Amino acid sequence: MKRLILIGWALLLAGGLASAQEVIMESGRFQKGDNPAWQAPDFADAAWPVLVLDKDWNQQGIQNTNGIGWYRIHVVVPSSLKKGVVEAIMLDLGAIDDSDETWFNGHLVGKTGRFPSDKGGYSGEWQQPRRYIVDPKWVNWDGENVIAVRVFNGGDPGGFYQRSARIVKPGLTDCVSLNLEKEKDGYTVVLSTAVKTAGTLKIEVADALTGQVESSKTQKVSLGSWKEKRLFVPLDHHKRLTVVYTDPRFEEEEVAQQITTPYILTPKAPATPRYNGPLVFGVRPGSPVIFRLAFSGEKPMKYAVEGLPEGVVLDPDKGVLSGTCTQAGDYPLVFTATNSKGSAKAAFTLKVGAQIALTPPMGWNSWNCWGLSVSQEKVMASAAAFINAGLADYGYSYINIDDAWEAEERNPDGTISPNEKFPDMKALGDWLHGNGLKLGIYSSPGDRTCGGYLGTLDHELQDAETWASWGVDYLKYDWCGYSKVFNASADHSVAANIRPYMKMQQYLREQPRDIFYSLCQYGNARVWEWGAFIDANSWRTTGDITDTWESLYTIGFKQQVGLHPYAGPGHWNDPDMLVVGKVGWSNNLRDSRLTPDEQYTHISLWSLLAANMLIGCDLSQMDDFTFNLLCNNEVNAVNQDILGRQAHKDVEEDGMQIWSRDLADGGKAVGIFNLNGQSVPTLLSGALAKIGLEAETVRDLWRQKDIPTEAQYMIPSHGVLYVKVK
Repeated sequence: MKRLILIGWALLLAGGLASAQEVIMESGRFQKGDNPAWQAPDFADAAWPVLVLDKDWNQQGIQNTNGIGWYRIHVVVPSSLKKGVVEAIMLDLGAIDDSDETWFNGHLVGKTGRFPSDKGGYSGEWQQPRRYIVDPKWVNWDGENVIAVRVFNGGDPGGFYQRSARIVKPGLTDCVSLNLEKEKDGYTVVLSTAVKTAGTLKIEVADALTGQVESSKTQKVSLGSWKEKRLFVPLDHHKRLTVVYTDPRFEEEEVAQQITTPYILTPKAPATPRYNGPLVFGVRPGSPVIFRLAFSGEKPMKYAVEGLPEGVVLDPDKGVLSGTCTQAGDYPLVFTATNSKGSAKAAFTLKVGAQIALTPPMGWNSWNCWGLSVSQEKVMASAAAFINAGLADYGYSYINIDDAWEAEERNPDGTISPNEKFPDMKALGDWLHGNGLKLGIYSSPGDRTCGGYLGTLDHELQDAETWASWGVDYLKYDWCGYSKVFNASADHSVAANIRPYMKMQQYLREQPRDIFYSLCQYGNARVWEWGAFIDANSWRTTGDITDTWESLYTIGFKQQVGLHPYAGPGHWNDPDMLVVGKVGWSNNLRDSRLTPDEQYTHISLWSLLAANMLIGCDLSQMDDFTFNLLCNNEVNAVNQDILGRQAHKDVEEDGMQIWSRDLADGGKAVGIFNLNGQSVPTLLSGALAKIGLEAETVRDLWRQKDIPTEAQYMIPSHGVLYVKVK
């Protein structure tokens, strides 16, 4: 007998009914296939096999790739769960891969993602928590209830995973949601509720730096179940609007619902030309030069370059350098850009030598928005948005295709081909290169990738040659599919971790072009200690990031500590892609779940960490706030600083952390992060003194202005004050 469980039914132990505050559901009955009758509470499922809910169905011997399966969980819900603020209960089903529909005693209570037969087609939401409110009138209190969960698996693994499911009492954040809808001159606040509520909306407009409240009002709200209230608030989008909803029944001081507008800090770029890109670029002798001059300003624009070596030419209309240079050496160049408003110059160094990736890569990867639904059309649309929206004017240049580009089978000669979604990969590469952008590809050292597509195992040289023929400039090489080869071997040493990556690097270096080599193996075997020795250009230090504070905090503030000695020009620690803007890992795109302050923290920390700056959102839907995050030239300049020093954590106390890094001009970039659940007033001079710095004024990098240090600044919850000290 397990804790509160007997086989597939959640039967509470004797004496547990009166005191139980939650019901743990560790297992359920399971059946492959699809039948609408299986949601009915009286369906006879006694013959179905039992699966545990903390392991996906693949781990339990079920093969159901791209298929549907049903779980049925029989559970006794004690009437003690009626007690509390609301009579409703909540299903906390944890993690499900990939889409689900959930019924409670025959009533549909929730759905996450889309099934292939749904309008719009399949959309997986494996990373989305499943928390569904159940109306109390549907509950058979102190008797048996049936939870039926229909699951679609879009590529293994599938089903429930990670932990057991639970029935719990919902809190305010479960029952009531606040959302913001952007309007031309402000925001509409939308309050919706699954239960009856009577509380207070508090609306504040404040200066984002000092925290000084400029206007405030409160409004009483009374709503019935499944109702909403809408309220328009006029607002300058550079101000910080905070909306708080409290219901006194929910211990308002501890469980208030709060939302903040995505306020813009980055000043608008001038119409005159301004250079925003890296100050150095490395290329090996004889390899193609592909570099776009990153000038913002009113278009059209004309470009010129002084000091180009023999073999390298400039397209004066696009501002694209191309060609080859066979003579090693450092070539000091001067860029000039001219438009109707004026002109600007920038000093630059073209380094022709053994080392590439002298600054961290800046670009876009398809995974966080398109997942397995990526196509050549979507990639080209993203590349066009790079140019049209202005991202290319800030140094972003890589367009990286993640998993799902591969054909089902290799050609008779063993070479690999793209599938029907990518009709002409070489033409895509040529088009990107003609616009000064670079093509990235994805694969695995195993026979299959994470998504079940072809890997490179036993075809490494062929694939490297094929990618080079397409014009590939970046390889993300993912351990995922190699894990079964590794696990089947008796050798689990560090050398065994290194072996598949060293093999591919040998073949990449044999190609007649530079290919940035990105190891994606989640930090296994302390990759930062050996990545540079096999000439990898970056290596993942963590598992996959998701757009939650918990993920950002764990990956950014815990797992990067102590890694700074291993990063430098040519070799970078990679804490994974950016999760700002519209993301969704398939067709079901949505705004990042990170708050605006958490997104400022995300970009600030990645800038300090000299991390790969790979955008994961749908660029065609990029809003002004996301552009402000990605295209602040002073923030990006820290990431691209030619000294290449990664930040280290200097201070951690009272929920605050201070990280800093040395810069090539002798200055220091400093991030003061507030990891607390509430805003914290901070004396800037006092914070700087903790790391041995003194200055009368410092540069606020987000606001791009000097600010006095002998002043107190309000750092919001999960927010940052990001400065440069000269």
